[in-house]
Amino acid sequence: MQHTIINVGRSFGSGGGYIGQAVAQKLGIPFYDNELISKAAEESGYSKDLFAGGERKRSIFSTSSFFSLGRMSYMDGAYVNEDVLFQAQSEVIRSIAEKGDAVIIGRCADYILRDLPCLNVFISGPEQYRIQRLMKSEKLSAEQAEKLMHRKDHTRETYYNFYTFGAWGQASNYHLCLDSSVLGIEGTADYIIDFGRRAGLIRK
Repeated sequence: MQHTIINVGRSFGSGGGYIGQAVAQKLGIPFYDNELISKAAEESGYSKDLFAGGERKRSIFSTSSFFSLGRMSYMDGAYVNEDVLFQAQSEVIRSIAEKGDAVIIGRCADYILRDLPCLNVFISGPEQYRIQRLMKSEKLSAEQAEKLMHRKDHTRETYYNFYTFGAWGQASNYHLCLDSSVLGIEGTADYIIDFGRRAGLIRK
């Protein structure tokens, strides 16, 4: 496969989504975030709202209650098997990667596509930097921003670790781990592209 596939994991508030979008724009290739969720929802037959809750629902239940439900979540009046949702999501991600170039944000894409020659990146940043970004973008107090950051990070970590049997954000899982506060959105995107080309994983 000669496609350029870039999977971007990110800590909350680091700007990872914006960086992924900048990379896609600079390379002229498709970007998949909310669009990916919509595609997965449509192709799996579930509503977009229900499918979009995949990561969030993981944090609703404790581990014990989660397993006692047999990995079933109750939402909008119906029980939904989360493993079925993850499988549908995985099929959509693989379909995207097989069809052409793409930048894919989150959703365990690095694990799902682990047998393909992808560039796997993780974006993080110092907590205070992320808090300041969230305060500005979400119009929150410092305390609110910090609580939201930790809650979102915990949700992403739990979701990733459960389905991949790995460790979210661990450097050995990625080709490149970057602190977005150093170069900013555009500079970090340029660095990723340069690294990917040098590594032979970006063919644009």
